Amino acid sequence: MTETLLSDGPVLLDLDGGIARLRLNRPEASNSLNQALLEALVEAMRLCGEAAGLRVLVVSGEGDNFCAGGDVKEFAAKGDGLPDYLRWATAQLQIATRAMLDLPAPVIALVQGWAAGGGGLGLVCAADLAIGTEGSRYISGATRVGMAPDAGGSVTLAQIVGVRKAMELFLTNPTLTSDEALRLGILNQLVADDELAVRGAELAAQLAAGPTLSFAETKRLVWAGLGRTVQDALDDEAETVSTLSATADSMEGLRAVIERRRPTYTGS
Repeated sequence: MTETLLSDGPVLLDLDGGIARLRLNRPEASNSLNQALLEALVEAMRLCGEAAGLRVLVVSGEGDNFCAGGDVKEFAAKGDGLPDYLRWATAQLQIATRAMLDLPAPVIALVQGWAAGGGGLGLVCAADLAIGTEGSRYISGATRVGMAPDAGGSVTLAQIVGVRKAMELFLTNPTLTSDEALRLGILNQLVADDELAVRGAELAAQLAAGPTLSFAETKRLVWAGLGRTVQDALDDEAETVSTLSATADSMEGLRAVIERRRPTYTGS
């Protein structure tokens, strides 16, 4: 049964069978991030963090584009107040991005049209998995308007594509085709434009049936690993594997391998 958490406004959110769907909902503005959308995005991520039984989060954009980045018309309207507004706006985007990274459940980004700037490319890079359509396009764009990367992109994009390539993408602002994004690892999968929702639902269902505690710890280890030493990671991995081995899902997984059957995970 579908539970509607945000039913209208610039972000929509519902939860059904452990799968949450978060949709950016300013299609008339290519889902660019204005004040209202940023506030709604932070609220949506707060609700996801508190949602009982959430096993997967799917993030997408309504209309023809995933997200065109910051709302440049709103930027221009701020005049001399733009620096103060951007401090607030980037702080809101940081809160939402951190919530995505910290969410125990896997996050899947479904991308059509443009994914630009921190709100577009940045959020795609902060997701755990990303599926794009053949017509999708990707650009950082920050330095093109005298800004710098945000939404964690200076770390996440560099980890995904490598430091040299990330510097090229940040400094020269090329538009990446979907094929290039797939080759660089920004996308995990590429599908026809009319198959995005179906493939996203299939992947979400696959993950929702998986061992949620194991997924949560795997996410934590991988993302935390971006800012620590190998030795720190080795110690954490050993403790985490030991702890997970006592869970019902771990025992079920081992039994299923021995019995040559598909495991049934309960998230415990």
